[in-house]
Amino acid sequence: MTDMTKLHQAVSVGDYNLVMKMLNKGIYNPNHKDEDWNDRTPLHWAAIKGHVEITKLLIAYGARPCLVTDVGWTPAHFAAESGRLGVLKILHMLHAAIDAPDFFGDTPKRIAQIYGQEECTAFLENEVIQANSNRLEMKRATYRKRNVGNECGS
Repeated sequence: MTDMTKLHQAVSVGDYNLVMKMLNKGIYNPNHKDEDWNDRTPLHWAAIKGHVEITKLLIAYGARPCLVTDVGWTPAHFAAESGRLGVLKILHMLHAAIDAPDFFGDTPKRIAQIYGQEECTAFLENEVIQANSNRLEMKRATYRKRNVGNECGS
């Protein structure tokens, strides 16, 4: 547990080189939940602090952006709360869920709204609208594909 606390601390202060050394050793689990800090993983800390490059590094070493804290917050919730648009964009680019609700039903977009993070709110609104639009178009394409030749008069 002490080693993981060191990884959490290195991430929190943004020491990219130290984080890389720790992860290269292969003995540090980037998905370890620190019970003293509400089950936050190193990726949660990277999101809180806005460390974009460390976020990428952790994910490259297997950090899972879907892991939640004791109240269901993902790294996206923390990034939204603290206005870390760069981290939100990286999480989205890496196909992490940026619209997952916490245990109370609050999504990262709602958290961004609560904390007045206007850029994050706008980004999350646009990405959720785009994702919903893409899902709808995929459903339509699947429907059309299944029903080719079944139209009236065929």
